[in-house]
Amino acid sequence: MSRRAKQVIRVVIGLALTVVLLVWGFPKVAKTTWGDVFAHVETVSWWQGLGFLGLVLLGLGCYTFTFTGSLPGLSHWRAFIVNICGSSVSNLLPGGGAVGLAATYTILRSWGFKNRDVSTSAIVTGVWNTLARIALPIVAIVMLWWGNDGLPRELTSLAWGGALTGLSILGVFVAILASERSAQAIGKGLDRLLAPLFRRRNRTMSIDQLVTDMRNRINEVVRRGWLQMTLGMVGFFGFYYVLFVLIMRAVGVDMLPLGILFAAFAIGRLLTAVGITPGGVGVMEIASVAALVAWGAPSTEAMSGIFLFSIFTHLMEVPLGALGWLAWSMSPKAAPEEVEAAEAAHH
Repeated sequence: MSRRAKQVIRVVIGLALTVVLLVWGFPKVAKTTWGDVFAHVETVSWWQGLGFLGLVLLGLGCYTFTFTGSLPGLSHWRAFIVNICGSSVSNLLPGGGAVGLAATYTILRSWGFKNRDVSTSAIVTGVWNTLARIALPIVAIVMLWWGNDGLPRELTSLAWGGALTGLSILGVFVAILASERSAQAIGKGLDRLLAPLFRRRNRTMSIDQLVTDMRNRINEVVRRGWLQMTLGMVGFFGFYYVLFVLIMRAVGVDMLPLGILFAAFAIGRLLTAVGITPGGVGVMEIASVAALVAWGAPSTEAMSGIFLFSIFTHLMEVPLGALGWLAWSMSPKAAPEEVEAAEAAHH
């Protein structure tokens, strides 16, 4: 079976699983019906919907600070374009992160950014995104403890798992940044692990050489932009949490304290990283609604809220991405060589 055929099968299975999870699993776990949910969603006014969309745009706007902090020379407007373009592709396909990354490379290269700079940006923003999503359940536990709301067992287990995963990722990342010897050791380990994948390809550098070469560039980006990138992630998730709370209040989930709502939000954001369905759709919704119902939210109201939140944070990025691709197609293009020549002439 060809590689392309395997990819097609993987996409079909992922999309089929998404449909099954949403159409059958979502209402079954919530113990309600789609008919009741649609009737409940219709009670949300159009002006509330505009407010929800505004919060989405504010959150995406905050994320541009993370992007621009990782890639010197990138404007906030272009960061907004490349983010919504990449996200729209990622949200359409199972494991679409790789396709989204390819789209990001294509767009940034067309604006004159070098492969190495784009690669560094992709690694740093990927680490920042992963650590932020893993940190959310830990923050939720602190909020629940501070507010005396009790610590649900599911959240505690998730937070411990996230903490261990996050510490592992952070440990590898810090080791690469702090020690050249550690960077070489990690690179050689990856080289041995991934060598079978590259046997038929001609490589100019081994992975350990690439890791060592990239270390200096990552060090520079993190040293200069860590605060900006962190604040961008805080703003992004902060506005999305406000959106989550307002949607829940709009559909009638108004009996749960903010700490419990943040816990459900944290679970959902962490599970968007699950790559078996596009953007974790289906998995995120089922886990979030199960948590809300278990913590005392009415079934129909909880499912209606999660459904609306998914529309604004996931589905809405598809038309936004279409506008982003249109904006990119109309933007001026420049090859990296042309940008280098212009900078040399300027200096």
